[in-house]
Amino acid sequence: MTVRLIKHAASDADVVFAARVSTQGADSIPAEVLGGSERGLINYLMRERHGSPFEHGSITMYVEAPIFVFREWQRHRIASYNEESARYRELRPTFYLPAVDRKLVQVGKAGAYRFERGTAEQLDIVDSTLVAAYRTAYDAYDQMLAAGIAREIARAALPVGIYSSMYVTMNPRGLMNFLSLRTHREGAAFVSNPQREIEMCAEKVEAIFADLMPVTHAAFEANGRVAP
Repeated sequence: MTVRLIKHAASDADVVFAARVSTQGADSIPAEVLGGSERGLINYLMRERHGSPFEHGSITMYVEAPIFVFREWQRHRIASYNEESARYRELRPTFYLPAVDRKLVQVGKAGAYRFERGTAEQLDIVDSTLVAAYRTAYDAYDQMLAAGIAREIARAALPVGIYSSMYVTMNPRGLMNFLSLRTHREGAAFVSNPQREIEMCAEKVEAIFADLMPVTHAAFEANGRVAP
Protein backbone atom coordinates (compact mmCIF):
# COMPACT_ATOMS: atom_id res chain seq x y z
CA MET A 1 0.00 0.00 0.00
CA THR A 2 1.20 3.51 -0.80
CA VAL A 3 0.06 6.59 1.13
CA ARG A 4 2.12 9.71 0.47
CA LEU A 5 1.60 13.27 1.69
CA ILE A 6 1.18 15.66 -1.25
CA LYS A 7 0.39 18.96 0.47
CA HIS A 8 -1.17 20.25 3.64
CA ALA A 9 -2.43 23.28 5.48
CA ALA A 10 -2.81 21.68 8.88
CA SER A 11 -1.23 22.42 12.24
CA ASP A 12 -2.10 22.35 15.93
CA ALA A 13 -2.11 26.15 15.88
CA ASP A 14 -5.00 26.09 13.41
CA VAL A 15 -7.16 24.36 16.02
CA VAL A 16 -6.30 26.99 18.63
CA PHE A 17 -7.11 30.09 16.63
CA ALA A 18 -10.32 28.55 15.27
CA ALA A 19 -11.49 27.79 18.81
CA ARG A 20 -10.48 31.14 20.29
CA VAL A 21 -12.46 33.20 17.81
CA SER A 22 -15.51 32.37 19.95
CA THR A 23 -14.07 34.45 22.82
CA GLN A 24 -11.51 36.74 21.14
CA GLY A 25 -13.02 37.51 17.76
CA ALA A 26 -10.51 39.06 15.36
CA ASP A 27 -7.82 38.98 18.06
CA SER A 28 -7.55 35.19 17.82
CA ILE A 29 -4.25 35.31 15.95
CA PRO A 30 -2.63 31.91 15.34
CA ALA A 31 0.16 31.14 17.76
CA GLU A 32 3.53 30.17 16.32
CA VAL A 33 4.48 28.08 19.34
CA LEU A 34 1.96 26.30 21.52
CA GLY A 35 2.27 26.74 25.27
CA GLY A 36 0.61 24.84 28.06
CA SER A 37 -2.67 26.70 27.76
CA GLU A 38 -2.93 25.95 24.05
CA ARG A 39 -2.16 22.29 24.58
CA GLY A 40 -4.74 22.19 27.34
CA LEU A 41 -7.29 23.83 25.07
CA ILE A 42 -6.78 21.19 22.37
CA ASN A 43 -7.15 18.42 24.92
CA TYR A 44 -10.30 20.07 26.30
CA LEU A 45 -11.83 20.38 22.85
CA MET A 46 -11.07 16.73 22.13
CA ARG A 47 -12.37 15.52 25.48
CA GLU A 48 -15.60 17.50 25.28
CA ARG A 49 -16.01 16.71 21.59
CA HIS A 50 -16.09 20.28 20.34
CA GLY A 51 -15.31 19.20 16.80
CA SER A 52 -15.53 22.22 14.50
CA PRO A 53 -12.12 23.76 15.43
CA PHE A 54 -10.52 20.57 14.07
CA GLU A 55 -12.03 21.22 10.64
CA HIS A 56 -9.79 24.21 9.82
CA GLY A 57 -7.06 22.32 8.06
CA SER A 58 -6.47 20.28 4.95
CA ILE A 59 -4.33 17.23 4.25
CA THR A 60 -4.01 15.83 0.71
CA MET A 61 -2.51 12.38 0.15
CA TYR A 62 -1.76 10.20 -2.85
CA VAL A 63 -2.87 6.59 -2.39
CA GLU A 64 -2.20 3.39 -4.32
CA ALA A 65 -4.17 0.35 -3.17
CA PRO A 66 -6.46 -2.40 -4.48
CA ILE A 67 -9.88 -1.28 -5.63
CA PHE A 68 -11.59 -3.20 -2.81
CA VAL A 69 -9.70 -0.98 -0.34
CA PHE A 70 -10.85 2.14 -2.17
CA ARG A 71 -14.46 1.01 -1.99
CA GLU A 72 -14.16 0.83 1.80
CA TRP A 73 -12.25 4.12 2.05
CA GLN A 74 -14.76 5.98 -0.10
CA ARG A 75 -17.54 5.07 2.30
CA HIS A 76 -16.11 7.99 4.31
CA ARG A 77 -17.99 10.86 2.70
CA ILE A 78 -16.15 13.38 4.89
CA ALA A 79 -13.34 13.49 2.33
CA SER A 80 -12.80 14.55 -1.27
CA TYR A 81 -11.61 12.01 -3.83
CA ASN A 82 -10.27 11.94 -7.35
CA GLU A 83 -9.47 8.44 -8.59
CA GLU A 84 -7.64 7.10 -11.62
CA SER A 85 -10.22 6.32 -14.31
CA ALA A 86 -10.25 3.05 -16.22
CA ARG A 87 -12.48 4.82 -18.76
CA TYR A 88 -9.63 7.06 -19.83
CA ARG A 89 -6.46 5.05 -19.31
CA GLU A 90 -5.36 1.44 -19.46
CA LEU A 91 -4.87 -0.02 -15.99
CA ARG A 92 -1.52 -1.62 -15.24
CA PRO A 93 -1.43 -5.35 -14.41
CA THR A 94 -0.69 -4.77 -10.73
CA PHE A 95 -2.67 -6.98 -8.35
CA TYR A 96 -2.91 -7.62 -4.64
CA LEU A 97 -1.63 -10.79 -2.96
CA PRO A 98 -1.83 -11.18 0.83
CA ALA A 99 1.44 -11.23 2.75
CA VAL A 100 2.51 -14.48 4.36
CA ASP A 101 1.49 -13.17 7.80
CA ARG A 102 -2.03 -12.19 6.67
CA LYS A 103 -4.60 -14.04 8.78
CA LEU A 104 -6.72 -16.07 6.35
CA VAL A 105 -9.37 -17.95 8.34
CA GLN A 106 -12.51 -16.36 9.77
CA VAL A 107 -13.76 -18.05 12.94
CA GLY A 108 -17.12 -17.27 14.58
CA LYS A 109 -20.37 -15.71 13.47
CA ALA A 110 -21.13 -12.29 12.05
CA GLY A 111 -20.59 -9.60 14.65
CA ALA A 112 -18.53 -11.90 16.87
CA TYR A 113 -15.72 -13.34 14.84
CA ARG A 114 -11.95 -13.28 14.66
CA PHE A 115 -9.31 -14.12 12.09
CA GLU A 116 -6.64 -16.74 12.55
CA ARG A 117 -3.51 -17.66 10.66
CA GLY A 118 -3.99 -20.14 7.86
CA THR A 119 -1.88 -23.13 7.05
CA ALA A 120 0.90 -23.15 4.48
CA GLU A 121 -1.42 -25.11 2.21
CA GLN A 122 -4.16 -22.47 2.52
CA LEU A 123 -1.69 -19.71 1.73
CA ASP A 124 -0.57 -21.61 -1.37
CA ILE A 125 -4.21 -21.98 -2.44
CA VAL A 126 -4.79 -18.23 -2.02
CA ASP A 127 -1.68 -17.33 -4.00
CA SER A 128 -2.15 -19.81 -6.84
CA THR A 129 -5.89 -19.17 -7.19
CA LEU A 130 -5.57 -15.40 -7.18
CA VAL A 131 -2.66 -15.41 -9.62
CA ALA A 132 -4.60 -17.66 -12.02
CA ALA A 133 -7.73 -15.51 -11.76
CA TYR A 134 -5.76 -12.29 -12.23
CA ARG A 135 -4.00 -13.63 -15.33
CA THR A 136 -7.26 -14.79 -16.89
CA ALA A 137 -8.97 -11.48 -16.15
CA TYR A 138 -6.15 -9.31 -17.44
CA ASP A 139 -5.75 -11.43 -20.58
CA ALA A 140 -9.46 -10.92 -21.29
CA TYR A 141 -9.09 -7.18 -20.67
CA ASP A 142 -6.03 -6.99 -22.92
CA GLN A 143 -7.75 -9.00 -25.64
CA MET A 144 -10.71 -6.64 -25.72
CA LEU A 145 -8.49 -3.57 -25.87
CA ALA A 146 -6.49 -5.10 -28.73
CA ALA A 147 -9.76 -5.70 -30.59
CA GLY A 148 -10.64 -2.02 -30.32
CA ILE A 149 -13.18 -2.37 -27.51
CA ALA A 150 -13.59 0.80 -25.44
CA ARG A 151 -11.73 0.88 -22.15
CA GLU A 152 -14.95 1.54 -20.26
CA ILE A 153 -16.32 -1.79 -21.51
CA ALA A 154 -13.12 -3.84 -21.26
CA ARG A 155 -12.60 -2.84 -17.63
CA ALA A 156 -15.63 -4.93 -16.64
CA ALA A 157 -13.37 -7.99 -16.81
CA LEU A 158 -11.04 -6.71 -14.10
CA PRO A 159 -11.32 -7.83 -10.45
CA VAL A 160 -11.31 -5.64 -7.35
CA GLY A 161 -7.82 -6.94 -6.52
CA ILE A 162 -6.28 -4.71 -9.20
CA TYR A 163 -4.56 -1.57 -7.98
CA SER A 164 -5.88 1.93 -8.57
CA SER A 165 -4.67 5.34 -7.46
CA MET A 166 -6.35 8.42 -6.05
CA TYR A 167 -5.89 11.72 -4.31
CA VAL A 168 -7.79 12.07 -1.07
CA THR A 169 -8.20 15.29 0.90
CA MET A 170 -9.43 15.35 4.49
CA ASN A 171 -9.66 17.89 7.24
CA PRO A 172 -8.25 16.73 10.60
CA ARG A 173 -11.67 16.02 12.09
CA GLY A 174 -12.64 13.78 9.21
CA LEU A 175 -9.25 12.13 9.30
CA MET A 176 -9.68 11.24 12.98
CA ASN A 177 -13.09 9.75 12.21
CA PHE A 178 -11.42 7.62 9.52
CA LEU A 179 -8.70 6.50 11.94
CA SER A 180 -11.16 5.65 14.70
CA LEU A 181 -12.96 3.23 12.39
CA ARG A 182 -10.10 1.87 10.26
CA THR A 183 -7.55 1.00 12.94
CA HIS A 184 -7.75 -1.60 15.68
CA ARG A 185 -6.69 -0.43 19.14
CA GLU A 186 -7.53 -2.46 22.23
CA GLY A 187 -7.41 0.64 24.42
CA ALA A 188 -9.80 2.68 22.30
CA ALA A 189 -13.14 3.79 23.74
CA PHE A 190 -14.85 1.99 20.85
CA VAL A 191 -12.72 -0.85 19.52
CA SER A 192 -13.00 -1.21 15.75
CA ASN A 193 -12.15 -4.31 13.72
CA PRO A 194 -11.31 -3.13 10.20
CA GLN A 195 -10.21 -5.28 7.31
CA ARG A 196 -6.45 -5.56 7.53
CA GLU A 197 -5.78 -4.09 4.09
CA ILE A 198 -7.47 -0.76 4.78
CA GLU A 199 -5.89 -0.71 8.22
CA MET A 200 -2.48 -0.90 6.51
CA CYS A 201 -3.39 2.32 4.71
CA ALA A 202 -4.81 3.90 7.86
CA GLU A 203 -1.57 3.26 9.73
CA LYS A 204 0.32 5.24 7.10
CA VAL A 205 -2.29 8.02 7.27
CA GLU A 206 -1.91 8.15 11.05
CA ALA A 207 1.87 8.52 10.81
CA ILE A 208 1.38 11.56 8.55
CA PHE A 209 -1.22 13.03 10.91
CA ALA A 210 0.95 12.51 14.01
CA ASP A 211 3.87 14.25 12.29
CA LEU A 212 1.83 17.27 11.16
CA MET A 213 -0.29 17.71 14.30
CA PRO A 214 1.46 16.02 17.24
CA VAL A 215 -0.54 17.78 19.97
CA THR A 216 -3.87 16.99 18.34
CA HIS A 217 -2.81 13.42 17.72
CA ALA A 218 -1.75 13.00 21.36
CA ALA A 219 -5.12 14.34 22.52
CA PHE A 220 -6.87 11.94 20.14
CA GLU A 221 -4.96 9.04 21.70
CA ALA A 222 -5.46 10.24 25.28
CA ASN A 223 -9.21 10.54 24.85
CA GLY A 224 -9.94 7.08 23.56
CA ARG A 225 -9.39 7.69 19.84
CA VAL A 226 -12.88 9.12 19.50
CA ALA A 227 -13.25 11.70 16.75
CA PRO A 228 -14.54 14.98 18.23
